[in-house]
Amino acid sequence: MFSSIAPLARHNPFYAPHFQLVQDGVRKRPAEPAEALTTRRGLAAASADEEYSCAYGSNRFFVLCGLGGIISCGTTHTALVPLDLVKCRMQVDPQKYKSIFNGFSVTINEDGVRGLAKGWAPTFIGYSMQGLCKFGFYEVFKILYGNMLGEENAYLWRTSLYLAASASAEFFADIALAPMEAAKVRIQTQPGYANTLRQALPKMFAEEGIWAFYKGVAPLWMRQIPYTMMKFACFERTVEALYKYVVPKPRSECTKGEQLVVTFVAGYIAGVFCAIVSHPADSVVSVLNKEKGSSASQVLMRLGFKGVWKGLFARIIMIGTLTALQWFIYDSVKVYFRLPRPPPPEMPESLKKKLGLTE
Repeated sequence: MFSSIAPLARHNPFYAPHFQLVQDGVRKRPAEPAEALTTRRGLAAASADEEYSCAYGSNRFFVLCGLGGIISCGTTHTALVPLDLVKCRMQVDPQKYKSIFNGFSVTINEDGVRGLAKGWAPTFIGYSMQGLCKFGFYEVFKILYGNMLGEENAYLWRTSLYLAASASAEFFADIALAPMEAAKVRIQTQPGYANTLRQALPKMFAEEGIWAFYKGVAPLWMRQIPYTMMKFACFERTVEALYKYVVPKPRSECTKGEQLVVTFVAGYIAGVFCAIVSHPADSVVSVLNKEKGSSASQVLMRLGFKGVWKGLFARIIMIGTLTALQWFIYDSVKVYFRLPRPPPPEMPESLKKKLGLTE
């Protein structure tokens, strides 16, 4: 039994560094030379005029990555507002909105087709700001933490690097998102409260002050930080695994279109795990922003284990599609602006020599 489990464990993209090294050593796959991080950036800068529009890690690089985050997150979340609206209503009123299809039917019967678009403005603004911080700061923190670890440790502990960089980025992204998320949930889940963002914002401020916009930031961190850590770490390692075990040729020989297909597939796989990990906190956020005077712990206790999983299927569909499209759009923006897109990480030559893996 253990002999059949071992090969499967080796193919796990989150496999431990020590065993990954042994695997690389046994397979001895031909790899392109991996220079130090500083050398790689120097090469990127040297070739900027020939191939890239900017150097890897430059200010222009970070700004354009942030722009890619705005486009990918703002547009995709706005496009899925109807599904998000039904999902939120299933979470806060499961007796009335019993399923996805029932939720759509009830919403259309009560508010018409236009009712499905409720909350589109705060969704677009909020998630555009979140995307700016999420993707832009992720690139910043990934380079920053990578430099702190050094080339060899950055390779050995790359999954931890992705987790730390994405968590740091999402911390700031949620602060940018919280006010619009609070307004969106009020509009979508409280009939008669407000129909537009212009109506919701002054009403919320008059009732609860500035706290109305940020009382949900802690539950947002609970929901979004695990979600984003899974989103980025799972995506990065899945891309690495796809090129290693599935794609029949090296990434350097794939066309830009083929690379974007790999991006989409890896993004969808990551999205399914993201939805499952973050759904309980998402349920708490939805209920918390609907009710006045409740705390996250009170809402969690009242919902119970079963209650926090309401609407999970809708969220898996939404987040899987959302995550795949976001990575596809983000990578497409990088291609369009000719930004450096480093290949999946390879073991540094210096580490191969230390481990005796070079002849």
